[in-house]
Order: sequence, then C-alpha cells, then structure tokens
Amino acid sequence: MEPSCMRYHVCGFGSRMIWLCFFLVLVLQSCSPALSDSPYLVGMGSYDITGPAADVNMMGYANAEQIASGIHFRLKARAFIVAEPNGKRVVFVNLDACMASQLVTIKVLERLKTRYGDLYNENNVAISGIHTHAGPGGYLQYVVYIVTSLGFVRQSFDVIVNGIEQCIVEAHNNLRPGKIYVNKGELLDAGVNRSPSAYLNNPAEERSKYQYNVDKEMTLIKFVDDELGPVGSFNWFATHGTSMSRTNSLISGDNKGAAARFMEDWAEQNGMPKQGAHVTNVGLEYLHKISGLPRRISSIIPEPNEITDDLVQLASSYEASGGRRLSGSSITRRIRSSQQNKPKFVSAFCQSNCGDVSPNVLGTFCIDTGLPCDFNHSTCNGKNELCYGRGPGYPDEFESTRIIGNRQFLKALDLFNSASEEIQGRVDYRHTYLDFSQLEVNVPSSTGGEQVVKTCPAAMGFAFAAGTTDGPGAFDFKQGDVKGNPFWRLVRNLLKTPGKEQVECQAPKPILLDTGEMKEPYDWAPAILPIQIIRIGQMVILCVPGEFTTMAGRRLRDAVKEVLTSDSSGEFNDIHVVLAGLTNTYSQYITTFEEYQIQRYEGASTLYGPHTLSAYIQEFQKLATAMVANKEVRTNFQPPDMLDKQMGLLPGVMFDSTPPGVKFGDVSSDVPASSTFSKGSTVNATFYSACPRNDLLTDGTFALVEKLDGNNNWVPAYDDDDWSLRFKWSRPAKLSPRSFATLEWTIPEDAPSGVYRLRHFGASKPLFGSIKHFTGTSRAFAVR
Repeated sequence: MEPSCMRYHVCGFGSRMIWLCFFLVLVLQSCSPALSDSPYLVGMGSYDITGPAADVNMMGYANAEQIASGIHFRLKARAFIVAEPNGKRVVFVNLDACMASQLVTIKVLERLKTRYGDLYNENNVAISGIHTHAGPGGYLQYVVYIVTSLGFVRQSFDVIVNGIEQCIVEAHNNLRPGKIYVNKGELLDAGVNRSPSAYLNNPAEERSKYQYNVDKEMTLIKFVDDELGPVGSFNWFATHGTSMSRTNSLISGDNKGAAARFMEDWAEQNGMPKQGAHVTNVGLEYLHKISGLPRRISSIIPEPNEITDDLVQLASSYEASGGRRLSGSSITRRIRSSQQNKPKFVSAFCQSNCGDVSPNVLGTFCIDTGLPCDFNHSTCNGKNELCYGRGPGYPDEFESTRIIGNRQFLKALDLFNSASEEIQGRVDYRHTYLDFSQLEVNVPSSTGGEQVVKTCPAAMGFAFAAGTTDGPGAFDFKQGDVKGNPFWRLVRNLLKTPGKEQVECQAPKPILLDTGEMKEPYDWAPAILPIQIIRIGQMVILCVPGEFTTMAGRRLRDAVKEVLTSDSSGEFNDIHVVLAGLTNTYSQYITTFEEYQIQRYEGASTLYGPHTLSAYIQEFQKLATAMVANKEVRTNFQPPDMLDKQMGLLPGVMFDSTPPGVKFGDVSSDVPASSTFSKGSTVNATFYSACPRNDLLTDGTFALVEKLDGNNNWVPAYDDDDWSLRFKWSRPAKLSPRSFATLEWTIPEDAPSGVYRLRHFGASKPLFGSIKHFTGTSRAFAVR
C-alpha cells in the first residue's frame, strides 16, 4: 500500500489521497487475518447430540436393565478448530458420549470431505468421548459393544454423526484471528484409584516419582478472539464418568458434562463472548454458592419481585391448558437455541488417562455391612456384587455428579482466569492406523538386551465380567482372577475356544471371551486402531483409542516428550503433553505390563495382551520422531466400515395411544390448585405423553418451565438442558402404547419470585399416518 500512496502523492493528488491511503491501511489491518498480530485462526462450535430418551440401553456399564427413560440434561458435541492463517489446521471434538466410535468417525469424515474436500481428514480431525455412562448406546460397530443395546441403534448413531458435523461446521464458520493460552494446576478431590492393588505392582522406584496414585493435574487451553474476547476453553483431566450409577435411567453427561454446563453458564452470566459489555468475574458466587443447583440464567427472565397475595390469586386463575396439536417441532427449541445468531462460549471437559480413576472419592464399601471392601478383589464375603464406590454426595448420585462436576469447573475457572502462557508455534499432526492383533514390539529382555514380542488378537479376561467398584458385575466373577472358572470356560467354549497360541499370548489373563477371533455375524472387537498426535505450538495432544490407566498414561506421555525434547533446534522445549482418551475409536483398556499381571478389571480388559502399552509407546515414538523430522507417516491399514453389516433387534415404536376422551398433552397429575412453593422445593406434573423416540427434538426440549411476565405473557425460563429440570418418561406396562411424562422442577434459590407453570412437548405416532407434535401445560403456581 505504501508505495502506491507515495506514487499518488508525487503525481499531485495531495494530502487527501495520503490520508485516504492511510485510512485503508488501518482498515485492512483491522479486518485481515493475514495482517493480524494473532498467530492463529480460532473457531468454536457445539451442537445437541442427545439421543433417544426411551427404550435404548445406556452405554458404559453393560447393564442390560439400564434403559433410558428421560433426560437429566442434554448431551453435546463441542469442537475447536485452530489454523495457521496460511498453513495447517486441526480439529478436536469432545463428545458427551461414552467414547468415540470408529464407524461414527468414518461417516463424519465422509461428510466433511463432501463439504470441504481434503481440508479436514483423518489426519487432522480428532473425536473424543468424555466417558459418561448415561448416554444411549448402539452407535459402535463391533458386536461386543452393542450386545446389551440389542444391536445397532441407528437413531443413536445418526444424532451423534450429525451433531459432530454441525459443531465442526459452526467452528469452521466462526474461524477468526485469536490467541490461545495454556495453564495447568492440581485438582486433588475429584478422583481416586479404584484398582490400587494393581497400581502397587508397578516398580517402587517408579511409584516414588509421584505423590499420588492417580494424576491430579488438569491442563487447560483458553481461546481468546481478537474482537470478542474469550470464546471458550478445553481442558483434560482424568476421572471416570461414573458419578451416575448403573441403575440411573436419565440421559446425562455425568460429572464432565455437568462441569461443561457450569462453565458455559458462568461465561454467559459474565457476558462471554463480549456483546459490548465489560467482562468481570461477578456471578461465580451467585451461581454456585447461593444456589446448590446451578442453572443457565436466561436474559429473558425479569428481575426478582416480591410475591404477593395478588400473584397467588393470579396463579390460581391459570388452569392446565389441556393437550393441543402443534404444526411441527420448531416451537420446541430450547432457550439457548433462540440465541443462535449470537457468538457463544464453548467449554469442554475432556477425558484423559482415566482407566483406573473413579469419581467415587469416599471409598468402596459393602452395601450389606457398610464395611470397606476387600482390598485385592473388591469383594464382600467373596461377592463382587455387594462392593460399591461412594461419591461425595452419597447416597444421592445426582448430588455426587454435581459436586465432582463443580470441583472440575472451579479448577478450570481458576486456570482460565489465571492463564498467561501464550501458545505459539506451528500447527502440526501425525496419524496412522496399526494392526494391534499382531504388532511386533521391541521390549527389554531379562539379560539386559532387547527381545521382539507380539501383541495378541483381542480377548477379555474373567475379571472383565466382575465389573468395577463403580459398577459391579454379576455371578461369581471377581477382580484379580488369574485362573478362571471351569463352568464359565464351558460357556465360553460354546462361542469360541481360544487356541493354544492365543492362551499363551494373553497369559496370565484367563480368557473369558476370545473376541478378536470371533467373526460371526461380524467382528466382535477391533484389530485396526488409529493413533494420532496433534500439536498446537507447545501444546501436544496424544489421541489414544482407549482407557489408559494412570501409570500407563504417565509412561506414554514421558516417552513422547523425551522424543520431542531431544530435538536440537529447541522447538519443542517447554511443551505440554496431554493424553486424550477414548479418541477416534474404542478398544477398552491399556494397563502397564505389571498391572496386567494382577488381572483386575482393567488388566482383564486390556485386549491385546501384556505388551499392549509397549506397543503404544513404540508407535507413538515413531509418530513423534516423524513430527520432529517433519516427515510424513505412511499407513498400510484402514479400519473396516461395517455399517451395511449392522443388525438391530430393538423394535420400533408401533403406535401411541391415550385413554378415551384424553388428548396427548393432557395433565394426568397436576400441580395442586392455588399452590405456592418456596425456593429449593420441588414441583412436578405428569402428562399423557408418547414415546420420545418419535422425535428426539434435537436442539429442542421435552420440558419447559414458563414464567408469567409483566404483560401476562408466558416466557420460557428453564428447559430440559437445565440442571434443575428433569424430564422422566414411563409406561404403565412394558409393551403398553400408553406413556407418561413427568416434569420435575427443583426450584433454584436464585429463581425470581413470580408465577410459573410447567409445559411438556412431545410427538405421537398413530397406527396409520404421520407423527404429530403436541404440547400441554400444568396449572400455574406461585414461587416465593
């Protein structure tokens, strides 16, 4: 621009042209990403992935009786994209789901290729799960992971694939110049080791390097838009998504999903991203100390007012509306969906090496005696079914979820507010596929040299069936079993008898299910797995397709860091290495060689034998070496796409019905007439409803609390994504076409006084014809 300006001046255009050129330079500097001082383009996105809230088995505990029947709060996919303005870019997606799925990843990448060509691909896209055990199952492609869900559930699969695609699209469209900061700190009271006897089998010298037997460090990255200010944060911290128990039936993001909501609520309350207002820290105490039930504070809620007898009388004048038809589902959009055009703050609480880490921090106890469980086997009088871990809110699992979620939120908030180390440097990535069923691995030999060993086809040990103290198994299985049981061997042999080579390869694991060699009706377990490294400046993310135990994760991080920091250029000095668990696909657990010998649940679930961790370390070091040398990594494998082979035995919804003279949306059990409720109390109403599988109401809501405003209009206040409002669905009998929806609202301490009512949305399926949407409201009531 400057030479042009000088030319105009010489030619006699005068000072006005000089000032015009100067103005254009300023405009270009403020608008062009290429001219920005910020080293990156940053984009954030999120989208609803709440699956079917009825009839579908939940993924995680492998409990066939844990069937979804409502919503605690909604599930989301959250994404960030970081790009160098003229260079590489990476995508990281965090799912409020139990784990990533290879089939989901394949189909998401296909959609991204259709939209963007080769811009986003398997090399630079990572998809990770938070490991909630309270989300709908049936979305993985391997048989062993969909047995309890009666096979493949297309509805679960589709909503996750679509949600991931949409959150990436949103992040892509939001790419703007910005900066990234990193911070880390200790969180001491959100996880304990649930297999301490296995951890103690690691070398004493190694254990002495660490103060705790689980990782207590949280690492957070903070995204700051040049104009909008802070737009999000992602953090990695290891603790299981098992605050909600194996008997819970409400869809929930568990403690990490809760933490994400608390952080996003806090950001919205503090005006992030900026909407022209100054951002402060006011609101933290308002959300979490005054109220034991954090919630989103909607801007449409008027200021608190004094409750008067006139308002009580006003409430009594509004009876239940009765059910009525709706023209479609668009009216069911959630409160936050009404603000789609505004920038939104995206916060994700990602999973790390959580394999042996439980959020049930009070310890493990026998439910019959109240005494501590056996240390080595986690049994009570020899029975694993009686040994349970206790969360900090015991016996209330919802309270335990809130507390562990809140602890992660508060630590993340502290790291977010104090983050000062700016991330700088290249964006890079490496990715490859490996056949873990027969991978040759160099390991130290007993003579001090090296020997070549191999991983094994996948197999699960007897202790797998014992479950964990977060969710015990059944029958007479127990953790720490290295012998097996003759009866269960006979049962096993009906499915597949493992050969001598497999038995020796997996030793000392006694094989219960030889899943890697079971191929009917299609593959029971994966063999081809992805491994991936993502780099953003001094931030390095190791993307692993399973659950590493604490010590296994430490060894992998240290091994990769050693390779990266050996670079003489100093480019990788002061790097931060985090492990992102359950990413891109799922292959169960990874223990150390020493932990594997003990054969607790995690060792029995380490699929590829005792050298699995050594294989990961070897192959990740190869990726790291290629990254340092700026060389590409070739792969000779591709995971199978078995979508066409999937079978689902879950029957569809035949039809919905109501008693004669009753409409869908009519109230079955109403709020008492002329009632007044105080803060902290619970209000509920039950409606004649229909199966939630008829329409998932994605980005919508089944439940709403409405408040009467000063103009006698009902405005939405809380929806089924709020912590305080629960949507519970039930049938009077298992195969009944009739069903009920109960809306249960625990009134937050910070709820404005006034007149409220409960509203239910749903969709019914007739025996013939198309699905019809409906709604209905309860009687109004006053809140003091």
